[in-house]
Amino acid sequence: MAALREPLVFGDTRVDCIVELVKDYYPAMEFFRGLTPEILDEHRHWLEPDFIHPGNGNVILTFQSYLVRTPRHTILVDSCIGNDKPRPTRQMFHMLKLDAWQRNLAALGLTVADIDFVMCTHLHVDHVGWNTRLENGRWVPTFPNARYIFSGKELDFWSERERQAPETCPWITDSVLPVVAAGCHQCVTSDHAFDDHMRLTPTPGHTIDHFSVELGGMEPDAIIGGDMVHSPIQVLYPEIGMFSDFDSKQAGETRHALFSRLLGTPTKLCTAHFAEPSVIRITGEKGGGYDWAYA
Repeated sequence: MAALREPLVFGDTRVDCIVELVKDYYPAMEFFRGLTPEILDEHRHWLEPDFIHPGNGNVILTFQSYLVRTPRHTILVDSCIGNDKPRPTRQMFHMLKLDAWQRNLAALGLTVADIDFVMCTHLHVDHVGWNTRLENGRWVPTFPNARYIFSGKELDFWSERERQAPETCPWITDSVLPVVAAGCHQCVTSDHAFDDHMRLTPTPGHTIDHFSVELGGMEPDAIIGGDMVHSPIQVLYPEIGMFSDFDSKQAGETRHALFSRLLGTPTKLCTAHFAEPSVIRITGEKGGGYDWAYA
């Protein structure tokens, strides 16, 4: 796995990827909601081998964080899967002991102490894992100098679910609530503006209050999309959802709205799970969906 890719640079801002894992996941027909065998067969020729495994038909996902450096701050957007985390219902994530994420952070010349903000686009298992690390049998915040940014609505939803049925979301128990207990988090709305060049934009549906991160002016240079979209098949067919969506219909409406906004603009969309290099542009309309190209 390559430690570094070409960074995305605009003005005095630099965006890098920190890849943790590239792995085939569920079979495509189980992963996606609304995907038909006919659609899959029509597009298999380009989905394989980067997005669909040609041998087993599984969806291939890249698991990565985005690292944003401005003159003022170093910001981590999403924190991937993490090590030592019990995930009995998600065996691919269960009790990992990988060093790729740490090595790739170090390859950028950084340590966990250099991170000023950790922005969690949403609170799913593969986006909060490195929020904490195991120290003397306790889960403690990984980034000692960081303020962790959560949507307040998202945190309330998952905290209540964890209170009622902790076995259904162990990642909240070990990767979110210890951050809250340490008092190093900040709850915001999903349209919060940090300054003139960085703000959140609501992209709900995959989770109850998922947000994306806009960088640049009011016509942003880049948007870090989190799990607003998982696969390029959802660019062509925005109405196709995925199995862990909170509301797949709303997620599809969110994709339509954002893609139409980005259509024909130079704004780059930094996707969480696309194959490398993962950064795309929306280049045109196609049927009821959109064309795309790597930026």
